[in-house]
Amino acid sequence: MCSSDLPVAKAATLLEALPYIQKFSHATFVVKYGGSFMDSPDPAVRNSVARDVVFLEAVEINPVVVHGGGKAITRAMDAAGLKANFIQGMRVTDEATVGVVDRVLSCEINPEIVRTIESLGGKARGFAGTDIFTCRKLWLDDKDCPGEKLDIGFVGEVVGVNTAPLLECIAHGITPVISPTARGEDGKIYNCNADVAAAQAAIALKARRLVFMSDVPGLMRDPKDPATLITHLPISEVPALKQTGVVDKGMIPKVDSAVAAIQSGVEKVQFVDGRQQHSVLLEIFTDEGVGTEVVA
Repeated sequence: MCSSDLPVAKAATLLEALPYIQKFSHATFVVKYGGSFMDSPDPAVRNSVARDVVFLEAVEINPVVVHGGGKAITRAMDAAGLKANFIQGMRVTDEATVGVVDRVLSCEINPEIVRTIESLGGKARGFAGTDIFTCRKLWLDDKDCPGEKLDIGFVGEVVGVNTAPLLECIAHGITPVISPTARGEDGKIYNCNADVAAAQAAIALKARRLVFMSDVPGLMRDPKDPATLITHLPISEVPALKQTGVVDKGMIPKVDSAVAAIQSGVEKVQFVDGRQQHSVLLEIFTDEGVGTEVVA
């Protein structure tokens, strides 16, 4: 492309985005913010998603961020001499572990995301998940012993969302940034899967879109082959994908959360690669999009 064509190409990109900007004006989008980009030593990579959030604010879309922090939690556990164990994609969380989880998520990662958004000209406010989410203790089905349950400790299933402070932020053009912890029925702190928490936030806030970020291009039939990316997924096809093992391990809570969100009125759920710069904007504001879209 010659240099004289560049301004025209830039204008074409803006015009491609225009109908989406108009369509989603004042809509609420929940973004599950997570993946290895959060640990990148390159500030440009770490800032990419935050810049997308600031862009959404600028075009009068209301982003709500629910973040993960798995790798940082694992590092902190290693430093404390605690071993990380996962069952069915869920972190086994004893009393010592939940203290580490809460500190890393709510006191370290959360304020760092808020600072990054604000450094790029956005407005953000951090919330510990315990101020937003309520949960019940999660028991997993034992696949080896039908009818039996597995106790994975202080792990909760989000059942309630305190929307009042989130709606107040949205009304003032401020992006809420929420850690995935919750207050249990016993008053204790529980670790919650960030994908599940994000989906419950999207449902409670009647969000138009829910975007999951991770370290893969989307949902793939063969996890080792990006060419097998599933770009369009009706929820009716999910049971077959789970049965054949396409949806497995850490993808189970993501996909189950996507289905729950769609069934509760969220128009579309999108899986995008957080390592790809501006993947959120590419998925939302371009005709082709990127990643996997989950629909009714």
